[in-house]
Amino acid sequence: MSRLGRKEEETLIEMASATDDNMVILINFKPSESAGEDSNGPLYESGSNTESELPGNSEDRRREFERNLQKSGLELETEDKKESENGKTYYVKIHAPWEVLITYAEVLNIKVPIKENDIPCTIENPIDCMLSPFRLPEKVMHPDPDYFTAPFRKDRQELYLIHDESTFFSPSVRNRIVFYILTRCPYGTEEGKKKFGIKRLLSNGTYTAAYPLHDCQYWKKSNDPHCDNERYTLYMEWARFLRFFKEQPLDLIRKYYGEKIGIYFAWLGFYTEMLFLAAVVGLFCFLYGWFTMDANMSSKEICDPAIGGEIIMCPLCDMDCNYWKLNTTCRPSEYSHLFDNVATLFFAIFMGIWVTLFLEFWKRRQARLKYEWDLVDFEEEQQQLQLRPEYEAKCTQKKKNPVTQEMEPYLPLTSKAVRFCISGTTVLFWISLIIASMIAVILYRLSVYAAFASIMKNTQTLQPISGLLTPQLATSVTASCLNFVIIMILNFLYERIAIWITDMEIPRTHLEYENRLTMKMFLFQFVNYYSSCFYVAFFKGKFVGYPGKYTYMFNHWRNEECDPAGCLIELTTQLTIVMAGKQIWGNIQEAIVPWIWNWWGRQRARCNPENLYSRWEQDHDLQHFGPLGLFYEYLEMVIQFGFITLFVASFPLAPLLALMNNILEIRVDSWKLTTQFRRPVASKAHSIGVWQEILNGMAVLSVVTNAFIVAFTSDMIPRLVYYYAYSPNADSPMSGYINNSLSVFRVENFSVEARPKDQGDIVFCRYRDYRYPPDHELKYSHTMQFWHILAAKMAFIIIMEHVVFIVKFFVAWMIPDVPADVTARIKREKFITQKILHEYELNKLKEKLCQGQTYQGMEKEFIATEGKMELSQAM
Repeated sequence: MSRLGRKEEETLIEMASATDDNMVILINFKPSESAGEDSNGPLYESGSNTESELPGNSEDRRREFERNLQKSGLELETEDKKESENGKTYYVKIHAPWEVLITYAEVLNIKVPIKENDIPCTIENPIDCMLSPFRLPEKVMHPDPDYFTAPFRKDRQELYLIHDESTFFSPSVRNRIVFYILTRCPYGTEEGKKKFGIKRLLSNGTYTAAYPLHDCQYWKKSNDPHCDNERYTLYMEWARFLRFFKEQPLDLIRKYYGEKIGIYFAWLGFYTEMLFLAAVVGLFCFLYGWFTMDANMSSKEICDPAIGGEIIMCPLCDMDCNYWKLNTTCRPSEYSHLFDNVATLFFAIFMGIWVTLFLEFWKRRQARLKYEWDLVDFEEEQQQLQLRPEYEAKCTQKKKNPVTQEMEPYLPLTSKAVRFCISGTTVLFWISLIIASMIAVILYRLSVYAAFASIMKNTQTLQPISGLLTPQLATSVTASCLNFVIIMILNFLYERIAIWITDMEIPRTHLEYENRLTMKMFLFQFVNYYSSCFYVAFFKGKFVGYPGKYTYMFNHWRNEECDPAGCLIELTTQLTIVMAGKQIWGNIQEAIVPWIWNWWGRQRARCNPENLYSRWEQDHDLQHFGPLGLFYEYLEMVIQFGFITLFVASFPLAPLLALMNNILEIRVDSWKLTTQFRRPVASKAHSIGVWQEILNGMAVLSVVTNAFIVAFTSDMIPRLVYYYAYSPNADSPMSGYINNSLSVFRVENFSVEARPKDQGDIVFCRYRDYRYPPDHELKYSHTMQFWHILAAKMAFIIIMEHVVFIVKFFVAWMIPDVPADVTARIKREKFITQKILHEYELNKLKEKLCQGQTYQGMEKEFIATEGKMELSQAM
């Protein structure tokens, strides 16, 4: 399906060029009457990487390129550099006549309207009136009427609904057509190789920029009555934060920026809507923990002076740490119950089902968009499947393509194998660096705990908050902050390393390049962001040993222990700091940095009056969105998706944090795209691509990680085993649990290296484990309760995984990927389209017969056409 406006406006394509001082290429669609401020259309820019061509030949290449553009039918208009803001830059404006547009519309198989859609709208939802405050005006939501469409053919122009040639093709379509010509236009032969394409000329410095122009200023409407002012509409109705509660005008976004950007905002909006349900359930689980905090028997016993105040715990480090009383962890144990309660199990199972619902309903939403945006029969853009200029430049050998039967460059298998080996080795090295940095943070934890314990014990000013800020909590918080700083530094390096590795592999096509870079960047960031959470969740406190026989890292540092209330509260702290810090830093990078650069550019341009500061110059001073602009947006959201699925059992408020961030993210992304960046080149996409498979993989992994978190990180399973099997008090089953979960150690059995300096008169101390006491014949070996708990944990993991996976697969089977009404509409449109085309062919044959044009086979062709119509109706 497509929507097409009916406007009285003549449009051209402009392109800006430059000379030896500076060279910029602009591609601009504008009304022919106003070649100045209110021109609307496209412009493109790329970075300035050097290539094999010599800069001295740039003038010849430029002339040859522009001459060939004119031969292809485009019209060029050059602005003198004296008219530019800096007096050095020439702007070449490209005008695309109607004949060029219809020629390449047929080449690109662009679908255009042939008949108004006669399928009735779906029945209105009774609650639509309640949703009216969240709706946008119909003209904003659906800027163009709805039509049945068919691929454009030059010889069938009378078949299509061409009301106005200047507005028949939308700006994004004209944008794509001109860019298609630019990427294939030759500019000469050097060193026996045919050179072509604007991308090469941008990379070797012949031109400095090429980008589509915005149609007007974002803060005011254009004075030109023929201008649509779509940028202004997008800013007023979409890009302002005060509109955060409004729906997104996806059709207008698609019309102005193209389907690829439109599908990203559709996915982001749908993800945010689904997060609302997860956030509400997570909030209720958190409130359950809050309201039942006072009824938690474990924290009561820890805080009770007669129980927790009398239990002497073994030191948490060697020599420098002293014995401590259990009730000093009263507050952390109370807060731990906020996240470690029976609602945790429910929420972990719920999120396993939620993620399946999200992915399945997104497939349905995506299928509906594919129909509405004419992407049902979509194939990858030829721009994405064409050979990359870098591939052609670096691959000197050629072989015949079995499909095209033409000679084309290729990379020998031996060279490809060597490059992949180097790439794999580099990836492993940098992943090892991430692990090494995580180990460094662990060593920091082990090293500073004793210092925090000594400071808090000897500093009188910290005594009032000693119940809240324990040495364990102080160590965890500072280590999490340090880990976040390291993550940000490594991210800065990994982006460049991943691009360098991918460039070294020399991918063949643009699509292959983007997919390889996606997998590398995701792998790097997955390990970088999640490694510390995996450590706290699955390793910390699991390999500690026991007093007298502790386990040491590198035979020097004693492994960390969990708080008596469990490690879940530390995982929550780690997750909150890393997730919230990443979101805050990401919004600063996305919004403030481009604004500062653009502000600085505007300050430099203020020496000229507004009427001399043309539209193409103003857009040239904006930031460049880049071919990987959406890649970083998807990556940011997928990493967030991992936080709210992989570790959500430890932090039910994670979806709420993600929801608040995404409400801001949608407006920040729309604001920067509308106001701070040049208009990107429009391109088509029928899905979110490889990100769909990554999300599916993370959804499966999340079931496993949450099952292990509930079993091994939280204290739920040990409490349930005690409740049902070991509690001696039927009236209060959980009383005595804390004492039962702590083993006894005789302090005289400490080794010399581990014995505290201040021994005092302590005879016994307690530690978190299930081991026999020192007076038992199996002293310090695991009790049967330990093995019962371990068996219960393994059984819980198996049962939870199977239950959730069965429900997931059942839900996925029950929900079809394509809605039934969309399937019916697709069939209806295909039927109508075939009928119209067959009737058109039949009428053309009748006209020829009526005009007396008889030739061999005319009657047979007539009969065959009628037969095609009958067959189409029968189908």
